Amino acid sequence: MNVLGYFKKKKKCIMAIARTMGALLFLVSFVGIAQDNSKVSAQIDTTSIRIGEQITYKITVETDSLNVVHFPEDQTFSPLEMVEALKIDTAKNKDRITLQRMYALTQFDSGAYTIPRQRIAINEQPFFTDSFQVKVADVVVDTTKQKMFDIKPLIKVEKSNAKLWWTLLFILLGLLIIGGLVYWFFLRKKPLTEEEKVALLPPYDRAILQLKELENSRYLIQDEYKKYYSELTDIVRSYLEEDAHVSALESTTDQLIEKLELLKDAGELQIEEDTIVQFKKVLQTADLVKFAKSKPPTSVAEQDRAVIENIVVKTKEALPEPTEEELLENEEYLEELARKKQRKRIWLAASLFGASIIIGFVVAGFIYGFGFVKDSILGHPTKELLEGEWVQSDYGFPPIELSTPKVLLRQEVELPPELKDSIQALQAFGYRSSQGLFTVITSSTTFASANDPNFEKPIEQLLLSFEQQGAKNIITKQEEFITQAGVQGMKTYGSGKFKVPKESELIKGNYAILSFGGKGFMQQIVITWLEDDSYAEQIVERILASVNVKTQT
Repeated sequence: MNVLGYFKKKKKCIMAIARTMGALLFLVSFVGIAQDNSKVSAQIDTTSIRIGEQITYKITVETDSLNVVHFPEDQTFSPLEMVEALKIDTAKNKDRITLQRMYALTQFDSGAYTIPRQRIAINEQPFFTDSFQVKVADVVVDTTKQKMFDIKPLIKVEKSNAKLWWTLLFILLGLLIIGGLVYWFFLRKKPLTEEEKVALLPPYDRAILQLKELENSRYLIQDEYKKYYSELTDIVRSYLEEDAHVSALESTTDQLIEKLELLKDAGELQIEEDTIVQFKKVLQTADLVKFAKSKPPTSVAEQDRAVIENIVVKTKEALPEPTEEELLENEEYLEELARKKQRKRIWLAASLFGASIIIGFVVAGFIYGFGFVKDSILGHPTKELLEGEWVQSDYGFPPIELSTPKVLLRQEVELPPELKDSIQALQAFGYRSSQGLFTVITSSTTFASANDPNFEKPIEQLLLSFEQQGAKNIITKQEEFITQAGVQGMKTYGSGKFKVPKESELIKGNYAILSFGGKGFMQQIVITWLEDDSYAEQIVERILASVNVKTQT
């Protein structure tokens, strides 16, 4: 009891001396370093703030105007948090230059903190400031006037489907545009061209119309007799083939005349002999023009066209009226032709649509990679995590700050009886993907004694737990890990074969264990993911870059 009283009295004396020294010291402290005619100094405007208030930290550099100066960037003032870094003020005096930069710092936890030495590089040569002691006091709350409420429990917030609906809307809009183009160019009933209108006319009407057009043509004026007679004979041969059912297009002149005479003799074609004779003369003249380069007078060519028109008319009159069955067959034939044409259009449209999708997939594959395109269309669990809305939060005490694709949920951990005396508290938070191996777990452990933590044993226990869960062939490596705030820890990482839900065989995967700690506490982050999962690799890199831990409880 006497020893305890002695230490208590000594502690009071030390605190009194500290308060007295704090009152005597200036609120602004300076540190100067001279090297190669360059001077660096730093100062703060106060050594005591309340939670949430800000400290102004100013660094002044005096150096040669030709030197290159680099000031501290990012969160290098931990455990204090940098709120803002103002622009650099510059003052020049002949060949000397004075640079000043101010930083706004704050802290949201009460306690005594040390702002670490800051590194300023002048021409890649390091200069360091002194460290500063800062006290952060609680904000006094009058509980008699301020009503107190219980801490609200965590509630599950439903994931917003806005992004999904926008994606579906754009897909639907794209399909509507493609469908509209396909309908407009392939499926709609387009206005018939003049050639199509002529082709749909009955054989007789079409032949008469074509003969009238031939009469008004410029073939004879332009001395193109071969074209004139070729069209003339094609018109009459096509008509005979369609209406009189005579194979005229592939027949020679003699063969065609012989077929007409046989039809006349059989009584199937009531046509005069004189008409056949005239027809034969026109065909023979046409043969001479086409094959012997003969050139009849223009009046003969015009008379031949009139003869052919008369033959068409006479043939039409000589043909028997079609029976009702023939009319029905002809109607069905036309309907079948229309259906075939429609089917052809549909198949063409479907082929073009499918080809456009394939071409789009191939082009996108070459630009972005086929795996990425496939995962974007069919979906990929870790890709969705990577591209989703991330959560930045603190977990446990001492807190572990990190950014994750999903919020980590508190895990109930029951301490073994043999550890309850040595461990004061253990808080764990985690997330595990429903598919694959991706997991993130954090744990903050405070010990009953204020000793430095031993990382080796907890890491061994973690690796042993992997094996107990079915993992095999675990390879382990270790290296130093430093957070962006400059806090040093240990990184244990490697690979192995792990047990994955819904999989009967072990799957190759990777893991990383980050360990931090101080007097009386230890913090760990455990991440596992599938091997060759590029999206998971990006997630892990982003998580590791966001890690920030407290250096003291």
